[in-house]
Amino acid sequence: MNDTLRNLGKDELVELLEIYAKNLIALDGTWFQSLEREEGMDTAVRHDIEAWRRFSVSEARRIKKFLGLDERPGIEGLARALALRCQSAANVDEILVEGDELTYRIVDCRVQNAPQRKEHRLSWRSVGGVEYGVFAESIDDRISCECLSCFPDMTDDSCNCAWKFTLKA
Repeated sequence: MNDTLRNLGKDELVELLEIYAKNLIALDGTWFQSLEREEGMDTAVRHDIEAWRRFSVSEARRIKKFLGLDERPGIEGLARALALRCQSAANVDEILVEGDELTYRIVDCRVQNAPQRKEHRLSWRSVGGVEYGVFAESIDDRISCECLSCFPDMTDDSCNCAWKFTLKA
C-alpha cells in the first residue's frame, strides 16, 4: 500500500471503499457486456457464473481471515462475513438471523437497478445462486443457500433479491 492511501483519514477511507465497490461492480458489468457482444448471452452468463464461483471463494477466505472466524463459524459468522462483502459497500442490503437460518436481502442493487439493465436483465438467479451459495459454503461448509426471490422469479417486490441460508445439522 502506498503512502497516499496510508495517510487518508477514516471518512476518506470509507468514501474510497464505496468507490472501490462501485468500481468492482462496473468492471464486472463491462467485461460481461463485452463478452455478451462477442459471444452471446449464454456464453457470457456461463463465464459470469464461473467468475463469481471463483471470486466468491477468494472473497470469503479473505473476509474469514480478516474477521478471525473459526473453520465453521455457523450462521453468525456468515452474517458477519456477508456484511463485509465488496458489494455491501455499494448496495443497500439487510441481514436477518433467526436461529439456524439467515435471510439476506438486497434492497437496492446497483446492477439490477441500472437503467441499461432494466430493459435487458438476465436471470440473476442463476448467477446469484452460485455466488451466494459458494460464498456461504466457503465460510462454513454446513451452510446451504436457497433463492427466495430474484429476477426473473420475483416473489418479493420490496427487494431486488432475497436468499435464505440454512445451517445443516
